[in-house]
Amino acid sequence: MSFSENEGHSTLTTSVVLVAFVLLVGLVSRGECQTTPPRTPCSSYQSCDQCAPNTKCLWCFTTNNCTEYPVSWLLPPPSLCQLSQARWGMCWLNFEGLIIALAVLGGTVVASIIVCCCCCCCCKKRSSRPDRDEERFIQRREEIKQRTEERNVERRARHDQIRKKYGLMSDSDHPYSKFEND
Repeated sequence: MSFSENEGHSTLTTSVVLVAFVLLVGLVSRGECQTTPPRTPCSSYQSCDQCAPNTKCLWCFTTNNCTEYPVSWLLPPPSLCQLSQARWGMCWLNFEGLIIALAVLGGTVVASIIVCCCCCCCCKKRSSRPDRDEERFIQRREEIKQRTEERNVERRARHDQIRKKYGLMSDSDHPYSKFEND
């Protein structure tokens, strides 16, 4: 490598590092500028319509209050609110219905993935070997070829007999016998 090639490579590397640094500083400084307004506590919501759309909150119809969703638990414990009375996300759908709907949806997705995988595996197995219809077709074609060949042999034998009978068959031992008789 000559001096000018080393200098060009060094300049390119420096440019790439400089661009990466500028992008990093730009992203970090942009993140510092964004501020979020203070979150309203769940206990300040007075109705299900206000509480349920907030994902951090859970509305309970038995106590008619909005509480923080217990994130340490997957499901809210019965001491906080019964599942049939708890609302999260939507007021018209109780937590039991939400769990059932999500379970059905998840089961459908898993079942469809399994069916697709099984279908793909079956298609691979089929494509790796010819199926029975193809085998029958190939066998039938071979039989037709064999019968055609047998008929051609029989036809040649009959034509040769006719040629011998009328003296049209040339003598293969002596190809110039026809010219000697003249």
